[in-house]
Amino acid sequence: MSIVRHNWTKEEILDIYNKPLMELLYEAATIHREHHDPNTVQVSTLLSIKTGGCPEDCGYCPQAARYHTDIEGNDLMSVQQVKAQALRAKSSGSSRVCMGAAWRNVKDGPEFDQVLEMVRTINKLDMEVCCTLGMVTENQAQRLAEAGLYAYNHNLDSSEEYYKEVISTRGFEDRLETIDNVRKTNVTVCSGGIIGMGEKVEDRAGMLVALSTLDPQPESTPINALVAVEGTPLEEEKPVSIWDMVRMVCTTRMVLPETQVRLSAGRTQMTREGQAMCFFAGANSIFAGDKLLTTPNPDVNEDMEMFKLLGLNPQKPFTKKTQPKTIESKDSEFQSLGEKPKWSRPNHKIERNEDAKTKAKVLK
Repeated sequence: MSIVRHNWTKEEILDIYNKPLMELLYEAATIHREHHDPNTVQVSTLLSIKTGGCPEDCGYCPQAARYHTDIEGNDLMSVQQVKAQALRAKSSGSSRVCMGAAWRNVKDGPEFDQVLEMVRTINKLDMEVCCTLGMVTENQAQRLAEAGLYAYNHNLDSSEEYYKEVISTRGFEDRLETIDNVRKTNVTVCSGGIIGMGEKVEDRAGMLVALSTLDPQPESTPINALVAVEGTPLEEEKPVSIWDMVRMVCTTRMVLPETQVRLSAGRTQMTREGQAMCFFAGANSIFAGDKLLTTPNPDVNEDMEMFKLLGLNPQKPFTKKTQPKTIESKDSEFQSLGEKPKWSRPNHKIERNEDAKTKAKVLK
């Protein structure tokens, strides 16, 4: 029986990643079957509740205000709009709704209060609720927990070393502090990253070192393949090969044996055969719907057809953890503190980010 380890080294992880592919697939699939039902895959719906206008400079993101992309921004959705989308997702087979807002960090006030009501509303629909809202303080995490939040997503994106080549407006340590704040509540952690941003295999291993040393390890880890969007600094990056994706899924499964590995962005570039290999290797969660925040995603009907072909079943909600209770705002123990935390701004210069910013100014 494989055990959860928190002392993986980069060298050990690279040895796994570089194994002969057939051996790697077999070992990952074996570990997957020790900890999970191999024929069950969680289906989640990702909803952008506030799109565009983000002040960060993440090189992969079309929502950054400083770059010129074709993304149409929108203000924060209403609670009723989100409820309607959640009901639609539930009827299509999703057990979880993940809400994303293009914020640097959560700010106390009316908009955050509105998000808390969204969490309460979806939890009452007997669906798991996940949020990705940027950095959060401990008090803000506690307020989300009281509302009934099931999971909080905060990706590490890459290794600590390569992170500095992609983002200059926030520090890697802020990611870890946010995860630590979430861990002080009963909310589960969803944290992973992106491959195909120009990083080396060593950086992929470095990201897994960082994730595996978290104690406890994340309950969910998205593995995204970069979707290069025109206007972003990474627009020229070539798509990740399916073999790289399979190796990353295998390695993640072996290093994080109890974690749900999410096959996330980039699935439109994968064949069904490629996705089947990822499921065999240990991926047991996908995002359904025609969009992942702003990038294309396979249609939910296509996914259900693929599930039927492969004999896969959607995971029911609250399979891994009991449903959290929802506490109404009037009964909340944790109230707004009007916090103004000093999250870091390294602000070193990344040449390709600066070039994309300059290009955007000309186009605008």
